[in-house]
Order: sequence, then C-alpha cells, then structure tokens
Amino acid sequence: MSRIIDAGLEELSATLNKMGELAYRAVLAAIMECIENRQAYNEIREMSNALVSMADNIEDKAFELIARFQPVASDLRTIKSYMKIAYDFARFGRYALDMSYINQKFGGIRNCNAWIVLHIKGMSEKTLEMMSLSITALRSHNPQLAEKAAQSEKEIDKMYFDFLDKLVEKAGAATTKCIISNVLIVRYLERIADHATYICESIIYIATGRRVILR
Repeated sequence: MSRIIDAGLEELSATLNKMGELAYRAVLAAIMECIENRQAYNEIREMSNALVSMADNIEDKAFELIARFQPVASDLRTIKSYMKIAYDFARFGRYALDMSYINQKFGGIRNCNAWIVLHIKGMSEKTLEMMSLSITALRSHNPQLAEKAAQSEKEIDKMYFDFLDKLVEKAGAATTKCIISNVLIVRYLERIADHATYICESIIYIATGRRVILR
C-alpha cells in the first residue's frame, strides 16, 4: 500500500533525475566549448543557475516532508541523501560555469600543444562517462552500478596528476595561457569526478543503509 509520503519522495526523485540530465548537459557544453571554441557561457550560466534553484527546491521539499510526515529511518536516509545529491549536481553546474569562464578568458585548448589537446579530450570523455553512469545508477538506486561508476574516479585522479607531471616536464613548450587554462580545466574535471563519487556513495547508502567511502 502506498503512503502519503511516497508521493513526495517520488517528486524529489523526479527533480533529481532532471537535475542529473541538466548537470550533464552543462558539463558537456563546457567541454565542447573548450575543445571546439564555441561560445556557450550564457547558456551554461542559465543551466548552472537553474541547478542551484532546483537544489534549493529539493531542500525546501525535504524539510517539508520531514515536518509533515515524521518519516521512518529508511525514508530519512533517502531524504538526507537526496539533499546531498542535489548539492553535488549543483556543483557540477558551478564547475561547468567556471570552466566556461576560463575558456572565454584564455581561449580553451585550440592553440595548445597536441599532447595537451589529447589529454584534455581523454580526461573529459572519462569524466562524462563517469557522470552518466552515476546518473543512471541514481535512477534505479543501483548500488552495483554506483560502485562501478566510482571506480573511474581513481583513473581520473591519475590522469590529473599525470597531466601536471607532464606539464612540468614540457612547460617551456606551452604558452602561459595554455598552462593556466588547462591546469584549471583538469582541476575542474577532477572535482566533477569527486562529486560523482559522492553521488555514488549516497546511492549505496540509500539502497543498502551502508556508509561507504569510495574515494
């Protein structure tokens, strides 16, 4: 038998799924702007602002559910996790906006060395793949898929540090603009992967009640 609170939880879940799709689009737009020299800052800013607004709405709705229905422990676990995930999706939007700002300020990677372009593309693809898996895991509250998605975080960390090491070795061959721009871009990608991992941890907590650290 369905409970009154279930409709509210389903509403939160639906909003989160929309946030996930929007967050993915924002990060993808920032990456494509970087690689293809597009102009997407205003579009990404709108998506980032929308994500913040949606996260605020989820927080308000969550407190309303707690106040009205005095949820049991499993419901509280879900509500708490949804609030955390909403924050993580909002951070995706913010990092996408920061990346776009850097693209506009320093010109992305179009005039950088070939190895930089290849590294940024590879790290971007891995980050987007991880985001997509974590969003899919959220839709079905699938802890196994969440664990699989989180495994990519270590690979992305390695790509981040490998980039910094190689940049030190080849610093003389890159312009100042390229160095500044791409150090920031890989840092934003690394942080996006971290937040995707936090989402995976929350999914496992919702599904199993276990608190895990996947980083």
